[in-house]
Formats: sequence, structure tokens, C-alpha cells
Amino acid sequence: MTPDPRPIDHVLRGDGIALIDRHGAMTYAEAEAETARLAGWLAGQGFDPGGRIATWLPKTRAACLMPLAAPRAGLVHVPVNPALRRAQVAHVLDDSGAALLLTQEARAATLEPGDVPVGCRVATSTGGGDPIGPSRADPDALAAILYTSGSTGRAKGVMLSHANLWLGAASVASYLKLTPEDRVLGVLPLAFDYGQNQLFSSWYAGAAVAPLDYLTARDVVKAVERVGATTLAGVPPLWVQLLEADWPDEVAARLKRLTNSGGALTPRLVRGLRDRFAAADVYAMYGLTEAFRSTYLDPTLIDAHPEAIGRAIPFAEVMAVRPDGSRAELGEPGELVHAGPLVAQGYWRDPERTSQRFRPAPAFAQSGGMAVWSGDTVIEGTDGLFRFVGRGDEMMKVSGNRVSPGEVEEAVMAGGEAREAVAVGTPDERLGQAIVAVVAGDSAREGDLRARLRSELPAFMQPQRYVWREALPRNANGKLDRAAIRADVTP
Repeated sequence: MTPDPRPIDHVLRGDGIALIDRHGAMTYAEAEAETARLAGWLAGQGFDPGGRIATWLPKTRAACLMPLAAPRAGLVHVPVNPALRRAQVAHVLDDSGAALLLTQEARAATLEPGDVPVGCRVATSTGGGDPIGPSRADPDALAAILYTSGSTGRAKGVMLSHANLWLGAASVASYLKLTPEDRVLGVLPLAFDYGQNQLFSSWYAGAAVAPLDYLTARDVVKAVERVGATTLAGVPPLWVQLLEADWPDEVAARLKRLTNSGGALTPRLVRGLRDRFAAADVYAMYGLTEAFRSTYLDPTLIDAHPEAIGRAIPFAEVMAVRPDGSRAELGEPGELVHAGPLVAQGYWRDPERTSQRFRPAPAFAQSGGMAVWSGDTVIEGTDGLFRFVGRGDEMMKVSGNRVSPGEVEEAVMAGGEAREAVAVGTPDERLGQAIVAVVAGDSAREGDLRARLRSELPAFMQPQRYVWREALPRNANGKLDRAAIRADVTP
């Protein structure tokens, strides 16, 4: 049974500690009061209802509470990954039509003329305002836009309602069995649905969350010890680093719950996590920003089925579907289709791409309405578990980040060092995938190209290797033969 969703700003429902950061502990009552103050400040700025409020911040208190404060003020929150550079930030501001960018002075100073659209203000601090109590927003109203890369072109904004966020929080809190006694270490970026949900699911359960910006795996180890963390969410490249770190036995034993998404866990990683964190349950998950999350694997099954992505999470209906729209048989490959109330509202101001990915649920589905047709191929086994087969697009997953080949190629071509470029992802144990740029041009320009991209792209979008060719292969239609290029550089 699906609980009645509420406005997401009602999620601060505990009575203990809500947030732990370098300033100390913030109780639920204090977090509620600060959310009310931030909402009041926003309401006093004269924005139109539904105006977009972008935040480009590390994990400050404002960054953690603005996802609640903006919707409470009748506005829409647009979190920007703090790892992004000015060109990507400019795209998000322009595409979203942001009315405000809340950031830090050092970040604001990197923006160039034209990066901030006309009508968008830049603020590096918040002011006072009359506090606003919990909202009465329609649960179906737009609450947030999260930008995620697509296989071609620049990042697109996924529209999330209050209900999407609320039910996502309720679902995760339920299957992870979070309690008010838990302390969740939030290491993932808050601009990710997975990272943002660390806040919402913790607060839904009355637990405490400790947001952390870290540089090394050792920082994570120290934070687990410092805050007494019981729960840690990560992506495969982070687990590789954490398994290489020095963990005192008593610190490792504090973790009772490890959750993974943003890439599949290998059997080797599963064994490593089970050995190092013997007291912890390991949850493997599969997710889509367009539907938040689709499946999880019960920890009791991970040793026997480390290759599985599990079963549908609460409030999700997940299916393997044939090209003709009928249900795939057990053991037969099919497209993963996700239906139900976690499905987002589409892509912001992009009806064409919305119509490609968001289509009516299959006729046999129990859930009506729109479904997300992922493009990914899965198999549902006779044991009821889904297994991932492959992606249906050319997206790359680097350190848990979705990276668009088209966006990397655009950046490579922008400076004139190359005539043509194709970006592909190749397997990498530490990164998940490493970006290889196959480039037509003069290899003597590689130093110039690398230097320019270091200033224009975030670290996770940097090609790890360049392969230079006189010309790139083309297919019979004269288009770049991406399959041949990928085969040429993939070990």
C-alpha cells in the first residue's frame, strides 16, 4: 500500500539530531526553524511562483536545507553539482531559467560574462525573513529539477514532484530499515538523486545524517569514527578506495549498512566488503534519475547472487519488456521499464526527449500512467531477481557519475586542437569506466588539449587517455562508426 505523499518540506519529522556537520549537531527543531527562515528569506525576494532556485555549494547547511526551503516558499530547487565548472553551470542556469544562484564568493568569481542569464541573481549569503511554516503544496506540484547527462548533448533536467521525493524517502527508509538510532554518513553529491535521498530517507526515519565533503578515503574512515556512522552509501570506485584504506577494526565494526548504486558491484568487491565490514548488510541497487530507483537486492542474497540487481523497491513496478510491448518471459532479455508513483514528470522544457523516455506503461502493467522506458536490457530470472545485461545507449559511468559522450566530444572539439573526436568508456577497476578520447588530428597538440580541458571540465569528465588517428572510421552511411572505434580501444 502506497502511503499518502506529503509536501517534501514535511520530512523533518524526528525529535532528536537531524544533521551533524563541522559546526556541530543540529536538532530536528533547529533544522525546521532554519528551513522556515530560509523559506521566508526566499519568499521575500519577489520571485514568481514556481521560480527556479539554483544552489552551487558544497555540503553546507544551506545546501542541505534548501531542497526543503525552496518548495516551502513555492519555488523549485535546482541543485548544481559542486564539481562542475563554469560552462556546465552556465548551461544549468540557462536551461532551467533560474531566478537565483546561491553559491560561494570563490565559485561566483569563476563565472564569466554571459554565464549568468539575464534575470538571474547571484547571492553568496542568505538574509533574514519572516519564517514560513510547513507548506500545503499539492504533492504533484514540481519541487525540484535534477540535471543528469544523456547519451548525446548537454545535461537535461529531470522534473521531480513532492510526491516523487516523499515516496522515494519512504521507500528507502523502509527497505534499508533505517531507525532514529541510525547515523548516515552522506558522502555523495547532493545534486544526485541518490545523494539527495540520503537526507530525505534519513529524516523520514528520524535518523541523523552527517554530510561530508571528502578528498581521500582516509577522510571517510575518520568521519565514520567521528560521527559514529552506522550507514554509508557509495559507488563502486569509492568502495575500491575504501577497501584499500586502513580501517581500525572497531571503526569498521560500527557500520551496519552499506548501500551501492551508480554502477554494479563486482563479485570481488562484494567479497571485499563482506570481509572488511563483517557486521554490515550490503545492499546492491539499480536506479534511474527518471524514476529515482528501481530495484534493490536483499542483503541475505548478495553472497549467492552478487550479479543480481534484485527486485522492485517499494512503490515501484519493474518489468522486462519485449520490443513489441509484451512481457518478456523469465530468462528472456527485455527492456527494463519502471512504472508507478516514483516516475518523474519528464524532462524540463524538453517534450521531444520526454516523449522518447516517458511513455505509457505496458498494457499488462498493474500501474497505469506513464512509465520510464530505460533503454537498458535486463533479464528476470526464475528466482524473481533481475539481472542487468547492458545499457541501451552510449552513456559512460565514471566514478558513479553519468557522463555524456556528446558533452565530452563537444569540449574536445571546442578549442581547435582536433578535427573530430569520439569519447567512449572502457572498463576501469577504480573508476568503473575510464573515458578514452579517440581523436583525429595532430598528436603534438595533446598537451594543449589536456591543459584546456583541465580548466573547462570537472575531473570526472576528463579523458584518461587519448588515441590519435589521421582519420576516424565511418560506416556505410558516412557516419562515425562508433562501434568500430569502441572495439578498437576496449581491451
